[in-house]
Amino acid sequence: MSAEVKKQIELEIAHVLFVDIVGYSKLSINEQRAAIDELNEIVRASEQFQKAEASDRLIKIPTGDGMALVFYTSPEAPVQCAIEISRTLKEHPHLQLRMGVHSGPVSGVIDVTGRANLAGAGLNMANRVMSCGDAGHILLSKRIAEDLGEYEHWRPFLHDLGACEVKHGVRIGIVNLYDNGVGNPALPKKFQALKKRRTHVRWAEAAIALLVLGAVVAAFVLVLRRPARSMLAVPEKSIAVLPFENLSRDPDNAYFATGIQDEILTRIAKIGALKVIARTSTQQYAARPGNLSEIARQLAVANILEGAVQKAGDQVHINVQLIRAATDEHLWAESYDRKLENIFGVEAEVATAVAEALRAKLTGAEQQALEQKPTNNPEAYDAYLHGLAYALRSFFSESDTVDAIKYLSQAVELDPKFALAWTWLAHESALGYFNTWGTNVPGLRETAKHAAEKVAELEPNRGEAYLAKGYYQYYCDRDYDSAIASFDKARQLSPSNSDILQALGLIWRRKGEWQLSLKYFQEAIDLDPRNISLLAAQADAYFTFRRYSAALKRYDRILEISPDNRDALASKAGIYQEKGDLPAAATLLSRIHLDPSSQLFNWQIVQWTYERRYIEAINVLENAIARRDRPLSDWQRINFLSTVALFQQFTGDTDHARTTWQQVKTEVEKSRATKGEEFGLEGLVEAYAAFGDKTKALATVEHAAALSRGDPLRAAFFDNLRATIAAITGDKDLALEQLAISAGQPGGVSYGDLKFNPLWDPLRRDPRFEKIVASLTPK
Repeated sequence: MSAEVKKQIELEIAHVLFVDIVGYSKLSINEQRAAIDELNEIVRASEQFQKAEASDRLIKIPTGDGMALVFYTSPEAPVQCAIEISRTLKEHPHLQLRMGVHSGPVSGVIDVTGRANLAGAGLNMANRVMSCGDAGHILLSKRIAEDLGEYEHWRPFLHDLGACEVKHGVRIGIVNLYDNGVGNPALPKKFQALKKRRTHVRWAEAAIALLVLGAVVAAFVLVLRRPARSMLAVPEKSIAVLPFENLSRDPDNAYFATGIQDEILTRIAKIGALKVIARTSTQQYAARPGNLSEIARQLAVANILEGAVQKAGDQVHINVQLIRAATDEHLWAESYDRKLENIFGVEAEVATAVAEALRAKLTGAEQQALEQKPTNNPEAYDAYLHGLAYALRSFFSESDTVDAIKYLSQAVELDPKFALAWTWLAHESALGYFNTWGTNVPGLRETAKHAAEKVAELEPNRGEAYLAKGYYQYYCDRDYDSAIASFDKARQLSPSNSDILQALGLIWRRKGEWQLSLKYFQEAIDLDPRNISLLAAQADAYFTFRRYSAALKRYDRILEISPDNRDALASKAGIYQEKGDLPAAATLLSRIHLDPSSQLFNWQIVQWTYERRYIEAINVLENAIARRDRPLSDWQRINFLSTVALFQQFTGDTDHARTTWQQVKTEVEKSRATKGEEFGLEGLVEAYAAFGDKTKALATVEHAAALSRGDPLRAAFFDNLRATIAAITGDKDLALEQLAISAGQPGGVSYGDLKFNPLWDPLRRDPRFEKIVASLTPK
């Protein structure tokens, strides 16, 4: 490799942990993928990994059959990390690892592709040390072992093995680390084949010195795919576009600032020479924040684009400035005063100016893409920006989706050739259909289908066409295989789009491919590390799989980014409820003071159920149902009525319970004509059961289950419904049978629910029930 390519960035002493999966090459491709995913999860759960990553003192390097972790903290960090991994492996006996640790020089280099890499004897030596071991071994180089040996608490763990011959005939001093169930005390096979002897320390140090001289010149380690938090230099041509400030006197014009910011970001992202942070990682920041250098550090960018927008009638004022975050130097700034009908060129002008200021060369195709107008109709564009503002909200609601559909429909009506508006309309309509939102759910399916077809007609070779088609196939047809094919094609055309990876993660979860689902979520997060929606999706997946510790860590990561995030706090409360820790759940719920109109209020209902606070709950829920100033969604109304009916039953108020159940039955049956057969399913079958019609209740469940066949994620939901019907109607054997099935499935019944839900009181003391409870005891 030429000297130009091997341009050095910095030479530092680092502390390296190499991890290798033993027997990796003998595994099938699917087994290899699963093993790597499992290893990644174990490593990411390590306290040392998280501490070093949080302080930006860690670089992660995938090596195909394992990984290298480069710590810039202390020699103890990689060793402690190895110990934590070794202890966790007791829960994963099928995963065989060997580990090697060394401290030594590493340096950053830029390769011929312009990507950041690491080279140096520190990395090579850690790899050599690891290669001397077998499954379960934690081997240390003589150097790092001597550093640790200065501390008395490490000495019982250190067992000198002598010298091991490695690549090129070099011999290095090795120390085996084991004690109290950590590591592997057996003599490695390489040492068994050698005559036991102790090599003089000076000879070992000389060998290391020779390795350093050779390795600094020749060593070159695998490419860092995308180091979100790296000690290497931040790319000069990197940028984050922060939320634009709304200067309009009318707060209703805030949508315009949101839309303009997203349009400018989208155009800048089309410039291949720039690293551009996704909107979802920047939207939690305030407009015009004061701590630009800290924000740039968090996002790993060198430059920040700030802006402000003022809209008054058909007049628009836009102010934009590009800032070098490290020095607060203003690289470029401009103000634009335009009429709404002439606003389209501003986004392209800003993107082109940013490219020039950062000396990023535009290709002819990129310049053409920047200059392409999405529409020539200012009214259509204004409606599109309105809809986009609702669609882009982090935690969307029914009202957000309904409003987005309304404005996007206006946009395509005003300009039927507005492909970008059709794309968003396909997504929002499919999402609304999937969640049974709005007053005409079947109509949303037709809208989504028509919108997807229009995008394919207008721009058949763009990623947006496959994206729109994939969302329709996923949310409406539930044709998961076809949706995967569409999203894979969209990914080929838009490889840096984290939304596509998130969609693939969601679909593979629906197909029961849990590890593959988690893999796609992690790939999406690697592209967009501060995307709260992505982190929440991954956390929810772990929650579904009852991997509570992993889920809690993801929600805590969200809270690091957004400390008062109510969704994350409420979801954490839900995890503690499932684990049976009601005091911890109550503490979290008390912090967020949930209002009954919030979609998160269901966690409070669960808490009342488990704590058996029936009267308090009935009063709050009945008041919420009766309020006219804060109307509930249709789903919330049915959920609240069903809960009131159940609680009335639990208190022995059977007359009022029958009246409430009749109200549930009447309202659900009426609403299903416009919302589809799945709307209110849970409340409806519980009402049938409450009236003693077990046959009709179970038949309704079976019909719904048949519609969702092929969706393992829904299977546990139907098992739970069957168990609920059986419990209400007194069929103890059926209830136990269904609970046993549910307990073995992702998303099934939880330990906390079985322990505290009064619905299961008739089953308590039955050995079969206690066995199910014991099987779910959190570990």
